[in-house]
Amino acid sequence: MIFRMIKSEGIAHHSYFLGDGGKAAVIDPRRDVEIYQDLAQENDLQIEYIFETHRNEDYVIGSLELQNAAGGEIYHGAHFDFAYGNPVNEKDKFQLGSMELEVLETPGHTKESISLVLRDLSASHAVQMVFTGDLIFAGETGRIDFYGVKNRPKMAELLYDSLFTKIFSLGEHVILCPAHGAGSVCGADIREQDYSTVGYEMNTNQQLQLSKEEFIRQKSEEELYYPPYFRNMEKLNQDGAPILGRLLHLRPVSPLNLIKLQKNGFQILDVRKPTSFAGGHIKGSLSIWREGVPAFAGWFLNYQDPIIIVDDRDGTRDMVQRVLLRAGFDNLYGYLSGGFPSWYLQAQDVETLKLQTVQQLRDRQFDGDFNLLDVRKLADREKGFIEGSKHIYAGLVPHRLEEIPKEQEIVVYCDSGFKSTMVASYLLQKGYRDVVSVLGSMRAWINASYPVVKNNQ
Repeated sequence: MIFRMIKSEGIAHHSYFLGDGGKAAVIDPRRDVEIYQDLAQENDLQIEYIFETHRNEDYVIGSLELQNAAGGEIYHGAHFDFAYGNPVNEKDKFQLGSMELEVLETPGHTKESISLVLRDLSASHAVQMVFTGDLIFAGETGRIDFYGVKNRPKMAELLYDSLFTKIFSLGEHVILCPAHGAGSVCGADIREQDYSTVGYEMNTNQQLQLSKEEFIRQKSEEELYYPPYFRNMEKLNQDGAPILGRLLHLRPVSPLNLIKLQKNGFQILDVRKPTSFAGGHIKGSLSIWREGVPAFAGWFLNYQDPIIIVDDRDGTRDMVQRVLLRAGFDNLYGYLSGGFPSWYLQAQDVETLKLQTVQQLRDRQFDGDFNLLDVRKLADREKGFIEGSKHIYAGLVPHRLEEIPKEQEIVVYCDSGFKSTMVASYLLQKGYRDVVSVLGSMRAWINASYPVVKNNQ
């Protein structure tokens, strides 16, 4: 028996590879599918089954890509109108050598959500694992807000019933294999834990200690951010994403050619560290640090205009390309040849971003001649904030620009200075002339023992 979890960083996505008796199954594959092919070849397995636990919202599902590359049939829940694949229903079973996968219909996160129960029949008929998709995570349960506010109570009730009548009846020993880990937008506060068990969640997951009525009320009132790219992912995953066949070829772009392309509307994505971006960058470029690309590209980049990557030639470009493709950015065009050094070595114009230390911010905190903008998540804001600041979550800034005045200096802070630089770069793009990013931001502010306002004060 072969079992592997494949983790996709950034979106904290988990897919699974199972194999026995010459056959393999892949659950919730990502779009760059070479890893599944490699596992199949290494273990002399033929990929027979490709399962989707639900229509995913936060990344492009790789089922069609994997089928095109390695064969196999695609299966997903019957209660949704997919344009591809085969519907499955409660108690459908699939055999891989001594392994058996059984379908459970577990709606709640979405209406067509399924879970897959695994038994190793060579050892026992007892359930060993269950692949739960976005139904439940370590310390958290799936979000239920994709069908509008009015349908939240109904979806919350479906989620509760799926958990208590289907999953928890499998036995406390059963290993839970969710589709996401900590950092995913598919749950409010997922623990730093890849796996869990039914028993552990029943005893430690705070949401599961509630009565059914309390659970429904809490989930219905839960407010989670809804990135704009979700709609694009939903459409791609319903209709089937275009098959790439391989990673797209990225074109090297010279500094002079980049100038021409930028004038034609190309998007320039700078993935260097915030301090490097602040020290010098191409005017009009957007700063999203490499590790932040999976979480924030969908908030700030569009799917129409071609994208050019700017880096420091530090070997990060391949990963950036992969995470953008996983988010459906097939408009990825190329990269600045030679990285940012080639830009200034060609004596091209360089723009800088003002930085400010927390000491400097503290000295002028109450001067009243600037706007202080907090771009952290609301949950972090509620734990404490700098007095005098206005709150707009980083991802929502493009939709709330009218609340940020252009005629005054804008000083931006976040958790540690990464998101603040990203937002500052976006404001510069939009014609704001006086923008500052706070070095170290809230973390540095707290470490300096400066006062923090609590929401209950």
